[in-house]
Amino acid sequence: MCGIINSKNRTNIRLEAVMHNIIAKLIIYGNLDKDSILYNLGDIYRRFTSGEATNGELINDIYAQVRKLLVVATDYGFDKNLWHNYLTFLLITNENPFSITCEKVGANDGSVNAFAKNDFSVFMELFNFDFKPIEKALGIDCFTRLCNYKAIGKKELMYNKNVSEKVQALSEKLENAADEEEFFAHVTQFYKDYGVGMFGLNKAFRISSRGDDIVFNPINNMDKVMLSDLIGYEIQKKKLVDNTEAFVEGRKANNVLLFGDSGTGKSTSIKAIVNEYYDRGLRMIEIYKHQFKDLSNVIAAIKNRNYRFIIYMDDLSFEEFEIEYKFLKAVIEGGVETKPDNILIYATSNRRHLIKETWNDRDDVEMDNGMHKSDTMEEKLSLVNRFGVTINYSKPSQKEYFGIVTGLARKAGIKMSDEELCAEANKWELSHGGISGRTAQQFINYLLGSREVAE
Repeated sequence: MCGIINSKNRTNIRLEAVMHNIIAKLIIYGNLDKDSILYNLGDIYRRFTSGEATNGELINDIYAQVRKLLVVATDYGFDKNLWHNYLTFLLITNENPFSITCEKVGANDGSVNAFAKNDFSVFMELFNFDFKPIEKALGIDCFTRLCNYKAIGKKELMYNKNVSEKVQALSEKLENAADEEEFFAHVTQFYKDYGVGMFGLNKAFRISSRGDDIVFNPINNMDKVMLSDLIGYEIQKKKLVDNTEAFVEGRKANNVLLFGDSGTGKSTSIKAIVNEYYDRGLRMIEIYKHQFKDLSNVIAAIKNRNYRFIIYMDDLSFEEFEIEYKFLKAVIEGGVETKPDNILIYATSNRRHLIKETWNDRDDVEMDNGMHKSDTMEEKLSLVNRFGVTINYSKPSQKEYFGIVTGLARKAGIKMSDEELCAEANKWELSHGGISGRTAQQFINYLLGSREVAE
């Protein structure tokens, strides 16, 4: 509990120092969600100074906002001054004309800067806001604790470390800003470097539907694999890097299909590419087959943002009766609207031609009604032809498999001899699905988990 009800009379607080009066001065950033913590705290202060609510009602409402703030702090691993972290989080997630313009071109001269500096002076007041009078009046100490917070240490997978580090670094700069000019410089530089909103903070997303709207859901703590972690497949990786490099630099690039045997690193390569180029504005949106009907809406939502987006489709294939591939074909090429330059499609598949073929497809004429099936074949094969770059990830040879095993073992610090590693790896693959990069990684995981290697 933060405190107990105090029966003393409420202290007189100067109206100009009341939070809701400070918030009311916001112009560009005044579009606060009515469910937001800041909006609700402002309303609590309004009712506190007007006498509309009892101490008990106010304390209950304050506790509700404190709980919400603690949830946000836990999700993002905030520490030290949670109030400052929260205000910083608001600033870097508020998508408005000013912040989105800064994302694209930085802080250029313009009349809008005066309005932005007005708002930043308001945020400086909020950064330095004195909660002691309301705490004294209500007999609580919630805000003092929030401003001097010591977070419990957590594993990375339990919170979004990528967002946490950015918020806390900027928060420290803002709390030490001398004036609104310095505050302005820090915020606008962040917008230029990382962008604004969820796309600025996160690497990858999945989508969901809310009525007619598309919702982008950040993928927290995506696998941190880098291309150097994928042993072998140097030619394949170079083709993928060359295409992605052209894409992030604004040159012409192609949609990419990675196909071949399972467990060879196709999906890992795409995750690694996103990790490699995140700092240069690359983002990934993962879409499943049943969501292809939403592709046009997804593209409409991201086409004007200052990022490069890979729309990622894992394990892409279609059975004869499935028609979702028609949505994909229309988006890749051939629709009325040209696909934006900041969007590419990267897909993986175990099938070279994506759509299941039958021997009947290869008979040019169907005996029953005389229809030409070569047209059906062309329809099915035309999808793969719309990927400008196709990269084959084939099953490694035994020599390559042993090379992957020994490379992974050395990275993991396993000190077994190459001969012993290869002998054990050979036994492992015979009973675990055959030769592949995935089998090699599973073998290394097994060794790392064994008592002998751990000791």
